[in-house]
Amino acid sequence: MVAEAGDEWSLLLWTSLAVVVPVFITLWCSVQRSKRKTHMKEFFRKSKHGWHYTDLFNKPTYCCVCSQHILQGAFCDCCGVCADDECLRPADRSLPCKDIMAPAQADGGMEHRWVRGNVPLASYCVVCKQQCGSQPKLCDFRCVWCQRTVHGDCFGDVPDQCDFGEFRSLIIPPHYLYHVNKLRRRHPDEYSKLAESCGSSWTPVLVLANTRSGNNMGEVLLGEFRSLLNPVQVFDLSQLNPSKALQLCTLLPPGSVHVLVCGGDGTVGWVLDAIDTMKLKGQDQFIPRVTILPLGTGNDLSNTLGWGAGYAGEIPVEQVLRNVVDAEVVKMDRWKVQVASKGAYFRKPKVLSMNNYFSVGPDALMALNFHTHREKTPSFFSSRIINKAVYFLYGTKDCLVQECKDLDKRIELELDGERIALPSLEGIIVCNIGYWGGGCRLWEGMGDELDDGLLEVVGVYGSFHCAQIQVKLANPVRLGQAHTVRLVLKSSKMPMQVDGEPWAQGPCTITITHKTQALMLYHSSEQTDDDDSSDSETESNTPHDSPRPPGSASARA
Repeated sequence: MVAEAGDEWSLLLWTSLAVVVPVFITLWCSVQRSKRKTHMKEFFRKSKHGWHYTDLFNKPTYCCVCSQHILQGAFCDCCGVCADDECLRPADRSLPCKDIMAPAQADGGMEHRWVRGNVPLASYCVVCKQQCGSQPKLCDFRCVWCQRTVHGDCFGDVPDQCDFGEFRSLIIPPHYLYHVNKLRRRHPDEYSKLAESCGSSWTPVLVLANTRSGNNMGEVLLGEFRSLLNPVQVFDLSQLNPSKALQLCTLLPPGSVHVLVCGGDGTVGWVLDAIDTMKLKGQDQFIPRVTILPLGTGNDLSNTLGWGAGYAGEIPVEQVLRNVVDAEVVKMDRWKVQVASKGAYFRKPKVLSMNNYFSVGPDALMALNFHTHREKTPSFFSSRIINKAVYFLYGTKDCLVQECKDLDKRIELELDGERIALPSLEGIIVCNIGYWGGGCRLWEGMGDELDDGLLEVVGVYGSFHCAQIQVKLANPVRLGQAHTVRLVLKSSKMPMQVDGEPWAQGPCTITITHKTQALMLYHSSEQTDDDDSSDSETESNTPHDSPRPPGSASARA
């Protein structure tokens, strides 16, 4: 009995140690990381490298200065240089980062920019075709522009000139910006002449990422795109607004630029509003084509354009860029929503832009409740799954309370000037695209024509009806199509939303009219997200019911 009791106490002791020690180490590392951030913040800000912290809990890395394994240090997300804390300042001085602007060689080409060690997994030598980085030490080399890798023993056999690799058609070469900076007369014709050295298929891409969207992947994606492209092409929208970022388009050949928006539908709308501002400034010829990497919660516009319901790293960013190259250009209607409050005769009406849909009723109420609580505790809403779960809880609550009942008695609907008799509804949805409510297609074929100048108007009986529509057990009430939609809220406050941005609105008149058209990139369902997509018969990651773009409006990007 004594021996058994001793064994139990021994097991309890070791179990406690197994739990407590990792927790203690994690807390200690967290405290140390916080101290390091405070200590090195100013140094990181002034450095030409894009330093980010790393330690033994991350991917194994080796210091590019002393060649030792890094326990605590930093890596540059632009060029891939790594250094431990002791070697960080020497590395910053002696190891240059990517040059965003530099002259070309005498023959017009550019030399490789090699970084030693820490090559990507499953990379192969460009000379001998054998695997690189297989030894547990600082070995082999990678070019930060073309991404090619080479063994140290094969280094002398690599051609001196870099061709920028697979994504040469998307990268803005440093020598292009160097020559633009030297131009005395900045004119679109001059940009087109300079672009001839970049190839006939050159369509540079700008990456605009919202680090606060949905699942908080923006920060990681910024680093991955900076490593593949010129860092000057990659923008963090939490630090620079889209209007300023898009001014880079005016230094590139007209009609050649693609913009990849990493964020939710709200971020896409923000960027499209900035493009409309470019039109007002007379910069129509520099208008870019817009594509989406969906990081938000709903992502209905992304679904409509074939880019999927949400990105969580399931395909590498290299494949994302390949999909951008293969995408087709389509036109998409954008709409103006004008809200004139009753009695406010001397105030300007509230004017909003709409890409997806306008709604009044239970779905807007769910969005308003979600938005209110996210503003109070933003750190809690950092996961797409949590966000959708919160939406579900608010929808369940409204099924019991029915705050939007008798909507048909409180609102009037006109389609192209014709009054529509409403059944007993709790909500009205005015749709521009085929998807609504976080990935739900209201019916097959809806929204196939993105540039027909028509809005689809439907009604819902309540939150439970919305849930039935989501799982394909019911259809919405089709009220009609129109070029102009007018709603008059006669009494009381009602929740409303435009593209997921909700608010509570008192008596008012809402008028929805056509505003403009945007050039978007469409990822067709025939294209797959696998490297061997051209030879395989596997299914595409995009939904099978994604609409084909209208033939008259589509063209190869």
